[in-house]
Amino acid sequence: MSADNAQPVASQVPAAAQTLYEQAVAVMAAGDDIDAQLRFADFLLRYPDYPGAHVNLAILQARAGDDLKAEVSIQAALALDAHYAPALNQLGMLRRRQGRFDEAEDAYLRAVEAQPDYALAHYNLGVLNELYLQRLAAALMHFERYQSLNGGDEQVEKWIADLKRRLESNQRTANVTE
Repeated sequence: MSADNAQPVASQVPAAAQTLYEQAVAVMAAGDDIDAQLRFADFLLRYPDYPGAHVNLAILQARAGDDLKAEVSIQAALALDAHYAPALNQLGMLRRRQGRFDEAEDAYLRAVEAQPDYALAHYNLGVLNELYLQRLAAALMHFERYQSLNGGDEQVEKWIADLKRRLESNQRTANVTE
């Protein structure tokens, strides 16, 4: 999962800013990453204090393979709000791509601490724990939390079933060797 599509809080945003932001998000969702980058950059020139715009720009920059620019955008969002869950989630994704797994885990955990119901960070913690850290029980816990928040993700449901089977098999093996 990559897109956070973080939104500014409507009650705190001038109507013109909200309209520009929504247009940029729509272009991003339509898959026109170049136009979306231009729109978010323009938005940030006019309204630099919205961390969600920095995060969405970081997503687009990361998709384009420019992790240096993505990091700058993530850090700009975190400078505005150090506890902004979408920015922390994107930082975790960046660190995971860089192979810096401890830092990725720290960023994801900070995201769920800041916003316990932030489903994407739980999803990413599940992926990190299963595929990179080989912590199956932790992966299961985060995938189950993701499902409880997000609901209905058939692929994650399959992963949960597989993790339960693997954990049960590991437990049986441990019992036999004892």
